[in-house]
Amino acid sequence: MFGQNLPMKKKITRRSVVPRSNDKTYHHGDLRNALVAAAELELKENGLERFSLRGVARAASVSHAAPSHHFGDVQGLLTALTAIGFERLLKVQQKHQKKANDDPLEKLVASGLGYIEFAQKNAEMFHLMFASTMPDRDNADLSQSAAAAFENLVVLVDKVRGRETDQGMSDVYASWALVHGFSALLNANKLPSLGNSKKARDAEMRGVLKRFLAAALN
Repeated sequence: MFGQNLPMKKKITRRSVVPRSNDKTYHHGDLRNALVAAAELELKENGLERFSLRGVARAASVSHAAPSHHFGDVQGLLTALTAIGFERLLKVQQKHQKKANDDPLEKLVASGLGYIEFAQKNAEMFHLMFASTMPDRDNADLSQSAAAAFENLVVLVDKVRGRETDQGMSDVYASWALVHGFSALLNANKLPSLGNSKKARDAEMRGVLKRFLAAALN
């Protein structure tokens, strides 16, 4: 339902995705992951408009035919990358949720802050996941990872409500829209007065999310 990993790790650079010729661990079993990592780098550096399989191949130091062999075409590679994006988004949100206390509203707010953090740190990926027509939304892997991220939100909202309501999925969509809207505005630099530091911004965002989500769900 969310429009879907490389595990969280150090910042990706061209050096980190290009295999060393004497690295015996680099073989066809690792090539797919190397290509996905190179695709993320290509997306960050050139955006969707200039994204190309040749650029991915150069970043991974493989033949120009390698990306097509593994993913078929640009859509296939971007679909795989989008699925990874949703997996990573869920991990970031769950990391924030674990740090929150057991109050359901605090868990939901923490998840929202994780969503915003992911969006700001992965602006190009965020755009690919939610705004691009390039990924194949019917792809099984993409559908599964997107559904898992969306189900996390559904569960959190249900726990805050603590009861059956006539709102159905409306509360879920409203909660998502609030957090997604803030993410998009922050990425577009439309909220310059929202805190002068990450700590201040996070504190202000936490207060805003808590206030509006509490009013909407209780």
